[in-house]
Amino acid sequence: MGVAAGPIRVVVAKPGLDGDDREAEMIARALRDAGMEVIYTGLHQTPEQIVGTAIQEDADAIGLSTPSGAHNTLFAAVVDLLREHDAADIKVFGGEIASGATTASVVEWVRLNVRESAGA
Repeated sequence: MGVAAGPIRVVVAKPGLDGDDREAEMIARALRDAGMEVIYTGLHQTPEQIVGTAIQEDADAIGLSTPSGAHNTLFAAVVDLLREHDAADIKVFGGEIASGATTASVVEWVRLNVRESAGA
């Protein structure tokens, strides 16, 4: 079966213990409004849960909403798990909107970086 030409599928997750998911919800909404399929996993997800969901949902990308400082560890864990599960083609992006990214810039990044490699 070939790669589907349908919408980009993105898992949006909020790993760690931070209980504020407003940014994750903003990103999920912006991606949906841009025509992407979004699977939002909710709060307090472990890297294992996030990768499991991405593989199960046949996602093209994973967006992590992380508190500053925690992103280095969490991103590395997710990327390592994707490699272990032969799913390194799933792109990982994220951070904090408060650090300067806008929802429009996130949508644009996903369009440019995910679709370009999908099906390649």
